[in-house]
Amino acid sequence: MADRVMPGPVDSSACVREAVCVHTQKIYDSCRDKDCIEDLRLYPDTASQAYIANAIGVRAKSAELLYAAIDVEEVAFNRGYFTVDVRFFYKIKGEAYSLNCGAERITGLCVFDKRVLLFGSEGNAKIFTSRPGGASAARTNLPLAVVEAVDPIVLGIKLTEVCDSSSGDFELAEIPQFISAAFPNGLLLTNESKRVYVTLGQFSIIRLERDSQLLMPVYDYCMPEKECVGSSEDDPCELFKRIRFPVDEFFPPDTLDNSDSYKSVIGND
Repeated sequence: MADRVMPGPVDSSACVREAVCVHTQKIYDSCRDKDCIEDLRLYPDTASQAYIANAIGVRAKSAELLYAAIDVEEVAFNRGYFTVDVRFFYKIKGEAYSLNCGAERITGLCVFDKRVLLFGSEGNAKIFTSRPGGASAARTNLPLAVVEAVDPIVLGIKLTEVCDSSSGDFELAEIPQFISAAFPNGLLLTNESKRVYVTLGQFSIIRLERDSQLLMPVYDYCMPEKECVGSSEDDPCELFKRIRFPVDEFFPPDTLDNSDSYKSVIGND
């Protein structure tokens, strides 16, 4: 019996059993970016603003990407091309320190807008499906935009007086409800005496996809080779005995190999 072909690279001797038509999302165009986003205005929550107003300095602790809102528009003068507008919402945590009160935790929202131009081809067919919600409405002919991003790196943070702030500050008109829910104390969008500005490093991949039918070679059905591992032990102590002791949790290593981490060396390509 010939060796079974597994998912992944195959040699030239592998025999294709049949060609099948697969419905999938075909990527028409994509791009990747490494954005250095300078001086994003921090919209603090109401509990943090009092600490910021009395602070003499600030330092950043972490940045979390909460959501990316995506909008796709056709480019009228360039056939088959589309603009992809992405609005990133970040939750920033840091500390504001003063002479009298020491360091106090602060939390706020930063927003970053990004636009890219990608090829998405054309499609005028109206697609109906029998799935719930799809039987009565046709899909548009716009391609599907997909944004992949990791949590950003905090590159810098600074505290300024309002009179020293840039007159071109981005004014946030409204915030989606589910974003506001991430800040239980509510956000302060105006009337600050001092403002905090954050510089972030953001890695992202953006692509345009369309439903397509592709002819694919098939080697065999994809049957799992690994057996499901479970436990029929009634005694939890017997199960616990077979768990390896977590030595690394008690004895930190002498060196850390972070060469593969995107956060290991800021500024290196």
